[in-house]
Amino acid sequence: MSERLKHALIAQARALGFDSLGIAAPDSIAGAGERFRDFVASGMHGEMEWLAAHPERRADPRAMWGEVRSVIMLGMNYAPDADPLALLRQRDRGAISVYAQGDDYHDLIKPRLKQLARWLIGSAGGDVKVFVDTAAVMEKPLAQAAGLGWQGKHTNLVSREFGSWLFLGAIFTTLDLPRDPPDADHCGSCRACLDACPTDAFPAPYRLDARRCISYLTIELKGPIPQEFRKAIGNRIYGCDDCLAVCPWNKFAQAGHETKLAARAALRAPSLAELSRLDDQAFRALFAKSPVKRIGRDRFIRNVLIAIGNSGDAGLTDEAARLLDDSNPLVRGAAIWALAQLLSAADFAAQASACQASESDASVRSEWQPSSSSWPGLSRPSTETGTALMAVDARDKPGQDDL
Repeated sequence: MSERLKHALIAQARALGFDSLGIAAPDSIAGAGERFRDFVASGMHGEMEWLAAHPERRADPRAMWGEVRSVIMLGMNYAPDADPLALLRQRDRGAISVYAQGDDYHDLIKPRLKQLARWLIGSAGGDVKVFVDTAAVMEKPLAQAAGLGWQGKHTNLVSREFGSWLFLGAIFTTLDLPRDPPDADHCGSCRACLDACPTDAFPAPYRLDARRCISYLTIELKGPIPQEFRKAIGNRIYGCDDCLAVCPWNKFAQAGHETKLAARAALRAPSLAELSRLDDQAFRALFAKSPVKRIGRDRFIRNVLIAIGNSGDAGLTDEAARLLDDSNPLVRGAAIWALAQLLSAADFAAQASACQASESDASVRSEWQPSSSSWPGLSRPSTETGTALMAVDARDKPGQDDL
């Protein structure tokens, strides 16, 4: 009876748009808890204090819900239809992570998980809880335990069928369902993902320092982006796909079929100049139903200005200069840095002389005092413009999505 139920469950999941399903025991990720505690103890989670909360719940699904007997893990393919790294060469355009170019996957997957969970209750009884990347659930270790793939050296899930492009959701149930065998690690000696990271965010294989990760820096970090990472960020304005995109297993991945996850035309290669002009209302309109909306206009414009500074395009100088008067110090500080990349030493000094005295924020004033090692414009003649050097999922705040 359980095997027949499982086959019916898989068929129902596929009808709802899920591409893979596996079932694990709730006690199948014992080692993941210790690795997670080491990660937090090292401080590599950065400002994501919500990630450090309730480590005991993450280590064991039974600590989250004592009645759980089976964990159903589901994956939905969101592979892009083009190489996301190609956009990094278009320096006047902003690169938004593949997962954020369409509708917010939380809003898409959660209702479908609930629908599948209701079907399960109607078919077999029991009780359920559903989770979509917002609770203290270690989705990637559970997905490996359920046979959906394995955690690669970049710490993300890799699938032999879908490469690095799977959104994950979980259904905890009181039903005792047949388990799937865990997947094995198929990375071998490959280190493409580690070598591709622009900011050297991997101190070792299978270990991520989020504080150096461009996804963390452009999404989770609330303050100014540290100067040591700004050039390496290039034109990445929300997230980073480098370690995912270079994985050799992606050669087996087919483009995702879910239309709501497909990239919107306006977000495939947006103009940095146009993005820099967004006020709060326009930002909310452009990113309605998008994951990007949660970081807010000011943090997003900070990222856009870093990309403008890295563009080497003197035509964007006026866009950065206009934002020197922005009401938010985070934006003003990033605008100064962008100008320091695009202006000559003399022009930047003149701009500093005109603006520095009226600046009330200490962190912004400090941006007017660049060093030649960090600001290439200081060593250029006034007629020359520089070319910037080209170089995570914590993706949402915590909560609990219970059916």
